[in-house]
Formats: sequence, C-alpha cells, structure tokens
Amino acid sequence: MARTSQDGRRIGSAYSVRQASLADVAEVAGVSHMTVSRVINGTGPVRPDTRARVQAAIQELDYRPNTAARTLATGKSETLGVVALDSTLYGPASTLYGIEHAAREAGYAITISSVSRPQLQSISDAVENLRRQAVEGILVIAPHASAGPALEVVPRDVALVAVGAAESAPVPVVSVDQRDGARRATEHLLALGHETVWHVAGPSDWLEARARERGWLETLLAHDLVVPSVMRGDWSPRSGYEAGQALVKMGNVTAVFVANDQMALGVLRAFAEAGVSVPGDVHVVGFDDVPEAAYFSPPLTTIRQDFIEVGRQAFELLLARLQEEHRGARQLITPELIVRESTGPR
Repeated sequence: MARTSQDGRRIGSAYSVRQASLADVAEVAGVSHMTVSRVINGTGPVRPDTRARVQAAIQELDYRPNTAARTLATGKSETLGVVALDSTLYGPASTLYGIEHAAREAGYAITISSVSRPQLQSISDAVENLRRQAVEGILVIAPHASAGPALEVVPRDVALVAVGAAESAPVPVVSVDQRDGARRATEHLLALGHETVWHVAGPSDWLEARARERGWLETLLAHDLVVPSVMRGDWSPRSGYEAGQALVKMGNVTAVFVANDQMALGVLRAFAEAGVSVPGDVHVVGFDDVPEAAYFSPPLTTIRQDFIEVGRQAFELLLARLQEEHRGARQLITPELIVRESTGPR
C-alpha cells in the first residue's frame, strides 16, 4: 500500500519493482541525503528522533546500502578476507565457522578465498585476490607446513593474522595449544595405570599432527617411559582402521592416543572386529571432539578444541592490527579433556 511523504506525495508502491536507493530513504524519512548517510555509516551526530525516522524508512523500503559506494565514502568495507583450506576435515572447517561466527557477531562480512593446498603460490594468489576486493584485513587458516613460506612473502602493508600457523610465523598467530592437548590425553591414559601409550599420528606435513606427536613424546619422556614406534595415518577413518589392525597384531597394546577422532573411529572398528574390547582390553583417546564422538561405540574420550574461541580471538587480534594496537604475537587457547566410556574401567 502506498503512503504519503513529508511533502504530501504518494510513495511506497513504486519501490516494489526496483531496489530502493539512498535518495528514496531520504524522501520517505523527510531528511537530507547527508543525514541518511550519517545514520548508515555512523559518521556524524544525528538527533535520536531523526535517526529513528531514518531507520524506520530503511526497514520499510528494505533498503540495502551500496557496499562499494560506502567503501569509497568511508574508506572501510566492513569486510574481512579469509584464506581457507578447501577441506571437509573437521578442524579446518570448524576454524572457518568460528571466524565467520565472530565476524557476524561484530557486524562484519566475510569473503573467502579457498586453496586446495596451502602452498606459496596458491596462498599468495588468494591474498592478492582478497586485496583486490578491498577487504580491510585478512585471516589465513594455515595448519599445513607448506603455508610457512607463503606467510613470509605476504606484503607488509596487509593487516594479516594466521590461524594455526607455526610458532616461527612472521605474523601474529592464534591457535589451540596442540601440545598441551596431547599432553592431557597421554597423562589421562598414564593415570589409568598403563606402562606406556601408543600413538596414531596424523600426516607429518600438518603442523597440528606434529605438535600432537611432540606433546605425546614429551609426556612419555618426562615419565621416563618406553616410547613405542609411531603409527601414522592421513586423518581418515580408513587409515585409523589400518593402524588399528597393526596394533591388534602386536598383542601388547593397552592404551592408544589417536591424533583425531576420525582415525580413532577406524581404530575402534579394527579392535571390535578382532574381539579386542574397548575399554575392557584397551583404552583409546581421540582429538577434536567431533559431534559424533559421543555416539561412537563406545563413546570416545577425546580432546575438545573451542573453535568459537579461536574465531573470536583471531578476529579481535586482526581488529587490533587494523587499529594499530599492540597485542601479543601468539595467542594459545587451552583445549579440554572430555572423558567418556572409551577410557572407562578395564
């Protein structure tokens, strides 16, 4: 239904066939273009009753600001770029979700540039692509060892924060303390009375796999215990299943720390097929706390990573860089041990 503007003209119905403009909002609200711009961009004083009128007009007309024009006017796009690994793995996918959640809560949009493998050229190309889209800053999800050289050559005029990168990265980094998580998993198994703990590790070119393996090794050495040979998988349930079959053949395995829950699922399947009881004969701990972990058979004891907190801290660290505030170069988030039936009474 049409309505009447401040000067008596009928308006409203015409906007149903085209996108409303800033001029349309100004006409409906009975204010100047400049006043509408101030309300939208928060760039100047506006009386409360005038602001309310403009906001009502925006809602009535379903006005959507022209992002490109706003960027030119304010120098801010309120958009951040994310270089993300093109992967369905729980860790990278959940990290991306955590970043999106934090940005959305703060009123920022996210533009994602995916790379199939985080190598120097692919990450450099992704960063340049995001720069062309006028993002204010960039977050790089960098859990792979090959991402390191790319971070070294990123232009210094780019506000950039890495998530999950190596300690030696030349940019600020936010990550979960993978070594501490592995330590917690190994200590939990040792506290149950095991003489040592076997480890099914992730791929050696993943930083998280390296850190979890290191935490496991350091814990065993700190207790002056025998360190079994590492079994290595590729994060998949299939590789965990094959590792589980090998562990069954050894016959003397009583405790296993698996570097992620998906491989732990495969280990549990191999043990069940061989008649090895979990937790009756062997205790198993995973890492990640995927949503399905509580419904494995048996429910899996695991290390939980708080990806919402990862996203929040990464987002806040990037904003601090944009505002030229000093923050620590590395922020570690402590993981949590979640105890379930896979480490119950033997």
